[in-house]
Amino acid sequence: MNLKKALSPAVVRTGMVGRTKEEIIDEMIEVLASTGKISDVERARAAIRERERKMSTGMEHGIAIPHGKTDAVTELLACVGVTAHDVDFGALDGKPSRIFIMTLSPVDRTGPHIQFLAEISQLLRSADKRQKLLEASSPDALLKALLA
Repeated sequence: MNLKKALSPAVVRTGMVGRTKEEIIDEMIEVLASTGKISDVERARAAIRERERKMSTGMEHGIAIPHGKTDAVTELLACVGVTAHDVDFGALDGKPSRIFIMTLSPVDRTGPHIQFLAEISQLLRSADKRQKLLEASSPDALLKALLA
């Protein structure tokens, strides 16, 4: 999976405004919907919410990776966002999240989905990288910090 192929400034947001897990999910779904690549936004939203009901995608170190599989997309879609405020995402470490990576994948294609999640997780292990993401003042700067 080439992260540069999956991510562009059009799907990267700084200054996200959501204050709850549900608001962040809705905000990120709207970012992905703006690509025109989701055939049914409500089905896509339901896939993400269903995955969250099974188990929170709040990780550690202020990161949440909401993701889901749906027939509302024909290819892997991804977006990245950061907030200036803490959001309770039910993280494994009990701490709030400020960095969000969402991905939607077709139901019948597992490989790209798993590879994307693995690559993103690897990238975000660095405390320095996470801090640069939080400090990014524009989508271009955030994308540059993520892919550097």
